[in-house]
Amino acid sequence: MKITIIGTGYVGLVTGACLAELGNNVFCLDVDPRKIDILNSGGIPIHEPGLADIVARNRAAGRLHFSTDVAASVAHGDVQFIAVGTPPDEDGSADLQYVLAAARNIGRHMTGFKVVVDKSTVPVGTADKVRAAIADELAARGSAVRYSVVSNPEFLKEGAAVEDFMRPDRIVIGCDDSPEGEQARGLMRKLYAPFNRNHERTFWMDVRSAEFTKYAANAMLATRISFMNELANLADKVGVDIEAVRHGIGSDPRIGYSFLYAGCGYGGSCFPKDVQALERTAREYDQDLLILRAVEAVNDNQKHVLGKKIVRRFGKDLAGKHFAVWGLAFKPNTDDMREAPSRVLLREMIDAGATAAVYDPVAMAEARRVLELDFADRPEAMERIRFCDNPVDALRDADALAIVTEWKAFRSPDFDQLKSLLKSPVIFDGRNLFEPQVMAETGIEYHGIGRSVHTRA
Repeated sequence: MKITIIGTGYVGLVTGACLAELGNNVFCLDVDPRKIDILNSGGIPIHEPGLADIVARNRAAGRLHFSTDVAASVAHGDVQFIAVGTPPDEDGSADLQYVLAAARNIGRHMTGFKVVVDKSTVPVGTADKVRAAIADELAARGSAVRYSVVSNPEFLKEGAAVEDFMRPDRIVIGCDDSPEGEQARGLMRKLYAPFNRNHERTFWMDVRSAEFTKYAANAMLATRISFMNELANLADKVGVDIEAVRHGIGSDPRIGYSFLYAGCGYGGSCFPKDVQALERTAREYDQDLLILRAVEAVNDNQKHVLGKKIVRRFGKDLAGKHFAVWGLAFKPNTDDMREAPSRVLLREMIDAGATAAVYDPVAMAEARRVLELDFADRPEAMERIRFCDNPVDALRDADALAIVTEWKAFRSPDFDQLKSLLKSPVIFDGRNLFEPQVMAETGIEYHGIGRSVHTRA
């Protein structure tokens, strides 16, 4: 099939590359010539395991193309995926300007039937706006070309997006019941047929329900995280090990183990903005989503928990103190720094007078760029952050180690070496990578999130 992907960001690039891997002829459009130049020169603008190989393989096979030519992109694809960004607006709602701009471009250039697929995460009712934008452009041209707007939300986890796309647990598609909708249903069924050979994974529904499903899924996952983080904070006060609790409740099949890990807060491009957008949609209908408001508040507070533990141990004035920080990206296997808890921690450390040596396996360049923006009001603060080539270098002469991202490479360090490099053997573990009892036996003072045993060497 001939497919057009509008937007070569995270969702668009993964979707385009994986559809090309299945044998489709994919045209990826982006208005940013820098991104297109990177992709056409053999690079990729994001870090995602396995993606670079798929892009290279399908470019070489002639199934994957990158361009800034809008007219050519519309002419190419029978199915037009809109996969542009929907950043949060000032009021928390999803900013649809890029989605609607893509829709208008399709309306300006289309000459035959098109299936227009909203792949971006968009609020309920967006398909109606996309449909209207295309209709306006067709009316201005005096054209009566037929089309259908479909909702096909993505459920990709950063760091495992290729696997999620190629082995989906579900495919959600929203179509209407018009003749055009039935034609679109046939094309979408054909496109996703390779995923349904073993068993049917597609959930067909109306467009608005499909749009809502994406937000509902992310809101539920964010709720589980904030719920456990709130319990973890109480566990610290009453002498409970939240990891033992997690095992105890996760064994209940009605609850399960996923997304029950306590930590220093969630970040990224999805959960924070999607929770806010769903709350905004509810307010438009005079409903207050009390649970989601609490989920967001708990997560905002959780990003300060690690800093509070450090202050409780070393005092409010951290002048002269130096800390090692392992992990900068909001989660492992990505270089995404959006809403990353590390940004909050570093701001608190620097504001309290400390210095920091930081390391992340893949996010160093992106972290430097983002932190320069965070400290734009006081650029001299960047001089107090040292970016290290490896985790061991970050430990040298630090008063303590703070772990913010649960990279696998951090799970089994040489604790004897760690103790010898730190001024004092203290770990603040924002992801509960280690066992308190093991740390006690090793002679390391350990501060986790919701772990009842805090030992001092």
